[in-house]
Amino acid sequence: MGERALLGRRAVLAGLLASAAIPAGAETADRRRFMDRAFEMRAEAVRRGDQPFGAVVVKDGRIVGEGISAVITRPDPTAHGEIEAIRDAAKRLGTRDLSGAELFTTFRPCPMCEAAAAWAGIARVWHGEAIADGGAPRLSR
Repeated sequence: MGERALLGRRAVLAGLLASAAIPAGAETADRRRFMDRAFEMRAEAVRRGDQPFGAVVVKDGRIVGEGISAVITRPDPTAHGEIEAIRDAAKRLGTRDLSGAELFTTFRPCPMCEAAAAWAGIARVWHGEAIADGGAPRLSR
């Protein structure tokens, strides 16, 4: 089995396990709380003079990584909010494997950020104020 197929199957399984673990009513409230935190991170990015993007990584019902855009302030063209949140989660958890985690981001991730989420094993991406389900991250669109 190819690596791409394996990543896809891992993401589907992680998503099924994650959705089974959270009662339906709590799921929506939790998603709103996580997305609210991503928007707080977005406000912090703007306050610091950067682009308006923020993100959080959630695993087992808790935030394990946070990130704001630092493209301008660092300057680093790869310092997108999603990448920063993934880096923070990997550092906090001591692993690059974020299987089963979910990414909450203020805007639909660019291809670089979506690929980083896929490589990290993130199961699902949620984006925007409406908390749109972006599905499992993909390596290409």
